[in-house]
Amino acid sequence: MAKRQDTILQTINSPYDLRQLPAARLPLLCAELRQFIIDVLSENPGHLGASLGTVELTVALHTVFNTPYDRIVWDVGHQAYGHKILTGRRDVFHTLRKMGGIGGFPNPEESEYDAFIAGHASNSISAALGMSVASLLKKEDRQVIAVIGDGAMTGGLAFEGLNNASMNPNNLLIILNDNNMAIDDSVGALSQYLVNITTSQAYNKMRYDVYKGLKKMRLLTEGSRGHILRFNNSLKALLTRQHNLFEGFSIRYFGPVDGHDLSLLIRVMNDIKHLQGPKLLHIKTQKGRGFKPAEESAAEWHAPGKFNKATGKRIRPDNPGRPPLYQDVFGHTLVELAREDKRITGITPAMPTGCSMTYLMKEFPERAFDVGIAEGHALTFSAGLAREGMIPFCNVYSSFMQRGYDNIIHDIALQRLHLVICLDRGGLVGEDGATHHGVFDMACLRPVPGLTIASPINEWDLRNLMHTAHRIAGTWVIRYPKGEGEKAHWHNQPEILPAGKGRKLRDGADVAVLSIGPIGNEVARAIDQAGSRLSVAHYDMIYLKPIDEDLLHEAGRRFKRIVTVENGVIQGGLGSAVLEFMADHGYTPRVKRIGIPDAFIKQGSVAELFKLCGMDAASIARAIVEEM
Repeated sequence: MAKRQDTILQTINSPYDLRQLPAARLPLLCAELRQFIIDVLSENPGHLGASLGTVELTVALHTVFNTPYDRIVWDVGHQAYGHKILTGRRDVFHTLRKMGGIGGFPNPEESEYDAFIAGHASNSISAALGMSVASLLKKEDRQVIAVIGDGAMTGGLAFEGLNNASMNPNNLLIILNDNNMAIDDSVGALSQYLVNITTSQAYNKMRYDVYKGLKKMRLLTEGSRGHILRFNNSLKALLTRQHNLFEGFSIRYFGPVDGHDLSLLIRVMNDIKHLQGPKLLHIKTQKGRGFKPAEESAAEWHAPGKFNKATGKRIRPDNPGRPPLYQDVFGHTLVELAREDKRITGITPAMPTGCSMTYLMKEFPERAFDVGIAEGHALTFSAGLAREGMIPFCNVYSSFMQRGYDNIIHDIALQRLHLVICLDRGGLVGEDGATHHGVFDMACLRPVPGLTIASPINEWDLRNLMHTAHRIAGTWVIRYPKGEGEKAHWHNQPEILPAGKGRKLRDGADVAVLSIGPIGNEVARAIDQAGSRLSVAHYDMIYLKPIDEDLLHEAGRRFKRIVTVENGVIQGGLGSAVLEFMADHGYTPRVKRIGIPDAFIKQGSVAELFKLCGMDAASIARAIVEEM
């Protein structure tokens, strides 16, 4: 991408350069930074809306604080594109989310300015608190700032961090970026509270005067701090007629402040940054700021793909007759089930658009629940519904499910509840990279007693499995990938797929390939590429647990060479299950396992990552031939 030498932005190679600018030039820098993000993302898709809303905040942070010595901990990386650009990654920003390029989320391995990994929500306060406590223990004069959105504040981990921040000595600054949006609209009483909260200027002045007076009289000590905060909080409640949630945690609250008023942001941050103890600055921003289409439809422009920056029109491939997205098949099928059974409910942790729960919300709003960014709660809430006779379909992205692992074991499986967990984005997801790949679910869940774990090879089987899980009691896990399926004519007449029964797709005599899920379509192409010189059998296992022992006995008796293929980590998944079975039953075939290696896989297109991991058709074909 050609450099534009006539811009202020082109002179900023680090925050040090930013801090040398006169204050009068900073608003122009913000305008250039916002346009740069729009220019690049219109051709190289990424997360647009959130970062447009934090331009002034980003410039203010790097102006006021001495980064990277001072730490900025971003909560989720959607809002940190401006931060990447101002911290030495401007000229490679066009490689965002591409293989070999920079990642879509902050990562300390990528830059010293990225203080902590930031792919999932709600971890910033806990991480930043640890850093702040460490700085005090090491007697370092280091500022630590956690930047968290109102959507991420709905996560339980955020509240655990707030609670602990009031108990341990620290000088943490929490910046609450309140745009009344997560990806879809933020939900819950907390979100509404943040929209309505107000602060009295008279109170802030009075409290500051009290603070200075008590400090001058040497009455402000660590031992008395809690009493003084409670006195101040009571004073505020009297003046504003409003109790403050954060000050209930003994965290000093400032705001709300206009998050697009750069000079005000800089002044307020300078005023409060040296105050002792934890503090929270509440700023109000607009998601998509500066790009009218994104301002008007923030959810749609969260990650819009390519778009025409002049007209605001999204560029979508014109491919009539293409297969639908797996998520849409889920959404439409769930509505069908809900029409025939009033016990069906749908639950999602803040991703109704991403998982297509929106279809159920439109037709049966009273039976569809967006619980906010709270995966553990989504699962236990579903368990409560199931305990009272409802049949919940809880849709969680595979990588986010990791946060609800205990809830699945303790609250669901242990009680043998009839509940369906649908894991969207199972397997490698592409450009979002290591934080979002859904590759651990099968290995994590396979040891849990009582679960039925399945993965469909195509959209027909996704519908079949959803109908099966509805009709047969027990706890079901159905995983499927991001993106398109295989069948343009996806609306089949569903059939029951008996638990623990796979199918033989192709017979053969030389080598057997066992696969699970849509990766089986790559296997079918690989067998074709292997040519007629080999006779290859292909088994679609469908179920990881209970696994089809009849098929495994057949494979163990007939074949000396077996290849397993899965779009998940090979340690603990299908390949491990096959090896365990063969060892337990005295079969001694040579088993070649294909899947995600013991490493975190970075970003790239799904096709590129399949090739990298030896999971594309050509690589699988070579592995099949090598097994002869």
